[in-house]
Amino acid sequence: MNEYYEILEVSRHAAPEEIRVSYRRLALKYHPDKNPGDQVAEEHFKRISEAYRVLSDIEKRQLYDLYGPAGLADLEVDGFSGFEDIFNSFGDIFEDFFSFGRRRHRTDQAQTGADLRHRVVLTLEEVARGLETSLEVERRTGCRLCDGRGLKPGTSRQTCSRCGGRGQVRQTKGQLKIFNTCPQCQGAGATVPFPCQACHGTGLIKEKKALQVRIPPGVDKGTRLRLRGEGEAGRMGGEDGDLYIEVQIAPHPLFTRKGTDLYYHARLSFVEATLGTEIQVPTLESQTRLEIPSGTQPGTTFRVRDKGLPGLRNKSRGDLVVVVDLKTPTGLSTKQRKLLRELLLLEETAEPGGVEDRSRAG
Repeated sequence: MNEYYEILEVSRHAAPEEIRVSYRRLALKYHPDKNPGDQVAEEHFKRISEAYRVLSDIEKRQLYDLYGPAGLADLEVDGFSGFEDIFNSFGDIFEDFFSFGRRRHRTDQAQTGADLRHRVVLTLEEVARGLETSLEVERRTGCRLCDGRGLKPGTSRQTCSRCGGRGQVRQTKGQLKIFNTCPQCQGAGATVPFPCQACHGTGLIKEKKALQVRIPPGVDKGTRLRLRGEGEAGRMGGEDGDLYIEVQIAPHPLFTRKGTDLYYHARLSFVEATLGTEIQVPTLESQTRLEIPSGTQPGTTFRVRDKGLPGLRNKSRGDLVVVVDLKTPTGLSTKQRKLLRELLLLEETAEPGGVEDRSRAG
């Protein structure tokens, strides 16, 4: 009996404003735009919308409290045909609360085109210098044959015969009158008896467009670049949508990234680390020389200034951080083993209390 209340996370005695606030919170959390590709979130979004559709209506809520789901059987409140139906039912909430909301519209009114997304994968070298590249984007643009109206040339829309142009139909249960979106015209109030053959009545056709895009230096994984008006075409004079370039960074064979700093692991022999040496360190542009002092321990880091990545919003550049790793030699010759044993003996005798120390003490 209390399933709808549980879905909206409110008590059975919750006030209308409490139900409205809870629905707003849950709808924002589970909306498909916030959870792309998540089928579980999508289904839960539909359930909370269905629950709100009942509990926000005084008559429907009374029937539900008295008889449960059976009391709503003839009212067509179970489910939605799609997200457009949800927006039509709760357009005021989404318009006020969500940035992606919109009010129910008629098809002869201006409609903003859909936004598009395109992923670009960059190397660290391209991140350092920026990239100008060509993209081919498939999008829907206004049909030239019907000028985006979806009508066969020479014809016009007709008032919907089911709703009489109101966009809503009325259902009666006893003394209750329930208004729902007209299923024949989907709330538009008009139908298209003769759709355009080129776009099949949608007013839009698919096309591929080549774009020249400049990606600035310093971008990171998840950076989004917005190209205004390069999304799908609007209808009936509505604005075109936007194109969002989503940046991904390819793994690098030598470097790892932390902010604007790059990390490189230099492998030294214990002889080089003990005596000190000079090594060649790669950078994104070329190479640089680095002095390793004697007695360097594994894990020691050295910073090569300004050899990292540029910042996205400032001109300062990060550093190249060189991390020292110790490599243990394998496949030693007999002579090498003999020398290492002699070295080990010298280290043991040099320790406090060793043979060499005791002879000096005597």
